[in-house]
Amino acid sequence: MTTRLNKRSFAFAQDLIKDGKVVRDQRDDWSEHQPSTRQENEFIEAHGWDEFESWHLGIDDEASENTKARYKYPYGDFTKAHRCGLLAAETRAGRNKHRDIEDATLKLRDMIDEKGS
Repeated sequence: MTTRLNKRSFAFAQDLIKDGKVVRDQRDDWSEHQPSTRQENEFIEAHGWDEFESWHLGIDDEASENTKARYKYPYGDFTKAHRCGLLAAETRAGRNKHRDIEDATLKLRDMIDEKGS
């Protein structure tokens, strides 16, 4: 599996944070805040794959386009970036040795933390 940083999503996440579209939650909140399969399907139906991609910091180049398997490391609920989503993505990226994604999550989390102070 070849997963790389989704630079477009990274820029989108930065814009969300700059615009204050963020939830400053805690690490363990992601299990409750992460969109369900139904919510993902509804979002894709309403907004398409390009918008769905924007909410994922990783792209698996070996997975087929226009499949959920292609998009990794979600960080938001389709309206706001979630600190807990970034923390979950950071942990998984570190475990999977996806350093570019791990570094991106750290930068985004720092942006949230700085903006919140």
